[in-house]
Amino acid sequence: MAALNVLAVNCGSSSVKASFFSDNGKRIDFCYSDIQGDDTSGFERVIKQLLTDLGSNVPDVVGHRFVHGGSIPDSARLVDHVEHKRLTSIIPLAPLHLPNNLLALELCSTYFKVPQIACFDTSFHYTMPALSKRLPIPQSLSIQRFGFHGLNYAHIAQTLPSIIGEIATKKIVVAHLGSGASLCLMENLQSVDTTMGYTPAGGIPMGTRSGDLDPGVMMELVERYPLQQIKDLVFHQMGLLALSNGESADMRSLIASNSNHAKFAIDYFCRQVRGAIGALASKAGGIDALVFSAGIGQHSAVIREKICAPLDFLGITLDLAANQSAATRIERQGEKPIVVIPADEEMEIARIVKKVSLG
Repeated sequence: MAALNVLAVNCGSSSVKASFFSDNGKRIDFCYSDIQGDDTSGFERVIKQLLTDLGSNVPDVVGHRFVHGGSIPDSARLVDHVEHKRLTSIIPLAPLHLPNNLLALELCSTYFKVPQIACFDTSFHYTMPALSKRLPIPQSLSIQRFGFHGLNYAHIAQTLPSIIGEIATKKIVVAHLGSGASLCLMENLQSVDTTMGYTPAGGIPMGTRSGDLDPGVMMELVERYPLQQIKDLVFHQMGLLALSNGESADMRSLIASNSNHAKFAIDYFCRQVRGAIGALASKAGGIDALVFSAGIGQHSAVIREKICAPLDFLGITLDLAANQSAATRIERQGEKPIVVIPADEEMEIARIVKKVSLG
């Protein structure tokens, strides 16, 4: 494959990560976390800082993480006027992410006169069967489950065989646990089910997002509040922040806290993750390995231990010393693999961009 200088830009809900992959094989990483600012102002400052920090490193192509790609199967698309218009039209499907994804694209396209390629989190889940995609609502509504965090799940699918061999092609549950969080059931290294659905607000509780809610709760909120206020509640005021009675949306702060509210939020989160693992395992008829990834999944031994503690019945048993030592394999000897893989959407973006650019 011919060499390219690739800039991979990953705008999340509260951070910007980027990596410059040079044509000589070197990689430079950039990370800007805990972004503050009204609307997109904080992200605009950070992206402009990234463009300054790149210095003399000039890309031949820029790849962007787009949290939602709509119902298309494509893993990536070159962004021209038509594609930009399409991406703008689906902002309501991911209002916490897509405006920042588009902002990064627009600033980079002004700064670098090179192709800009959108890489979609949703495309990895295109392999899900109808039993996973359908919602129990009339099909005429044209609303379905999509799934998210697909770039990292794709990275894990690329990486896992080198760690656990042929087991990787069996029934695997991957827990992507960060400020945004979801789980994915893989078989043959493809997505067959996931916890997030139509938008990145569904599934398990997250930093400021509730995850799945009884539809009656949403109808009650509609009675009480205007739509814009409900959107703010759903994306900014629920999840760990609400469960801790406003103490924090950051798992690190909750773990460090001695308050009962923080303990409750942690216990609730871990219980819901365990429930999701059990649900996916029951759909698959058991699982052969468990993978932890993303900020919480990679860095928090405490959370991994709390999640795994009752999962002996699935053959999921931690080696407590390995778990504390930040090893890659953390299962007890003779038990099913439990693996920790750092999230690396940037690596997957670069891989996709090279494939799209070079054919």
